[in-house]
Amino acid sequence: MTTLKSWAETAALLVDTAMGRAKADMVIRKGRWVNVHSGEIIPETDIAIKAGRFAYVGPDAAHTIGPQTEIIEANGRYLVPGLCDGHMHVESGMVTVTEFARAVIPHGTTSMFIDPHEIANVLGLPGVRLMHDEAMGLPVNIFVQMPSCVPSAPGLENPGAELGPDEVREAMTWPNIIGLGEMMNFPGVVASDDKMLAEIAATQQAGKTVGGHYASPDLGLPFHAYAAGGPADDHEGTRIDDAVARVRQGMRAMLRLGSAWYDVASQIKAVTERGLDSRNFILCTDDCHSGTLVNEGHMNRVVRHAIAQGLKPVTAIQMATLNTAQHFGLERELGSITPGRRADVILTSDLVALPVELVIARGKVLAEHGRLTAEISAFAYPDSAKNTVNMKRDLVASDFAIAAPKGANEVTARVIGVIENQAPTHALEKQLKVSSGLVEGDRASDVCQIALVERHKATGGVTNAFVAGFGYNVDCAVASTVAHDSHHMIVVGTSREDMATAANVLRKAGGGAVVVSKGKTLALVELPIAGLMSDERAEVVAKKADALVQAMKACGCTLNNAYMQHSLLALVVIPELRISDVGLVDVRSFEKVELFV
Repeated sequence: MTTLKSWAETAALLVDTAMGRAKADMVIRKGRWVNVHSGEIIPETDIAIKAGRFAYVGPDAAHTIGPQTEIIEANGRYLVPGLCDGHMHVESGMVTVTEFARAVIPHGTTSMFIDPHEIANVLGLPGVRLMHDEAMGLPVNIFVQMPSCVPSAPGLENPGAELGPDEVREAMTWPNIIGLGEMMNFPGVVASDDKMLAEIAATQQAGKTVGGHYASPDLGLPFHAYAAGGPADDHEGTRIDDAVARVRQGMRAMLRLGSAWYDVASQIKAVTERGLDSRNFILCTDDCHSGTLVNEGHMNRVVRHAIAQGLKPVTAIQMATLNTAQHFGLERELGSITPGRRADVILTSDLVALPVELVIARGKVLAEHGRLTAEISAFAYPDSAKNTVNMKRDLVASDFAIAAPKGANEVTARVIGVIENQAPTHALEKQLKVSSGLVEGDRASDVCQIALVERHKATGGVTNAFVAGFGYNVDCAVASTVAHDSHHMIVVGTSREDMATAANVLRKAGGGAVVVSKGKTLALVELPIAGLMSDERAEVVAKKADALVQAMKACGCTLNNAYMQHSLLALVVIPELRISDVGLVDVRSFEKVELFV
């Protein structure tokens, strides 16, 4: 367990170190101080660290150096506050909190605000507590937001567990809970739903931050009502007007660049072109799979991208440090290199390319030149968090048969249309042929089958429908027990036999993601913890995830980060059309709709 004494507990030590009466644990000499409070870059700066906190930041820390002081020569490199991810889901990385931290620390991320919404849908409050306790034992700052919407759309899906105001009130007493996770049930807030408003009230009464999620393009009265309900931020914007509207209503606009979400470029124009105050914008990832983390980076990748869109480097860094800390009421703890704050700092030789050359968190060197140097022990998940794929039986091809209306030779079907690099889908209508009484997909027009297999209560339920946009052009199926938000099993395929095989592979594995073609398993990522996370190292999971992506490509898929798109097809809080264990859902009206028009 990593512990850090409070500023109040260490104030005397910090004062004495700043005066030279006590000697620093570490001194970083002669760097260029990126001051996110003033917006300056100040050359020839020294930093003295004591008891895991900054004690002195100024032109010369020689008076704080003693025989035991560790000295690091910055040699003119930039001194940047440790980066913060303002909103993200660890489970999307397919790894545990510990392994996620191991993967992102070398990229300069020293603070994360995680919403364990995924495990909550499978294991309920005990699952949230597991991730909360795991996070507290790590050498970086990982704060937990209590999941708000389990289920995310009551009446339109049935998860493995349910949470409500009583659970929120209990969680608000835990030491590492920072606020309420994204309030996805925006229609509930707009309709003054008692349960949703009670969860928000419990969070506000605890003096903590309410996370937002308004996934609608309607910026009229419903949006104004949502803002009045209490959410303090929102990461679901995709247009410049979305960002402007949120900031004008006193919310923080969170701009995300994840593995499949590319929402920074369009919205950052609110700052670069319209001149809005950048201090009300926060950068985040939301969802990053392990391949992105290992191969491309984490918040350093987001900051680089924001700079490439025309932001000044210091402004982009503010959006990933101080802005985030202020939003969660932690300005006096983290987000800047200033006295009293946690000693989280990265050294880099280039503010635009942002190579992360040294990472220090709480005054300890954790990584150098992209490699973790600290020992971080694995966290052991109990058996109660495993074996969660609770299916009634193995499936067969006929479970995926879609019967046509009697006597029909052709049907007009509602089809989920995938949009590359975005969370929303299109609600399409397609003409599909009937063969031997069954409706068939159409590879020529890129329509294949999708099924949601119930996996929490062993009901034996299978919901069948159609999806377009993946490009599969051979007999194949892709299945996953990562299926936001209720995390049943999603199976997409062109062959009913392969769909059955894929589902059964995951049942046996205890969860994960698999690609099957012509009866053969091409790639498998085992995710035994809640069917969401692996207990293996991030590098191992990344290789398996990469093999999964390559197998999807071999089956004809050309989408960027198609697996992430696959995993969101049951997300019944983002328009326009989704699938759930209840049926096909039109998220524009929040109603179940028939498959055939």
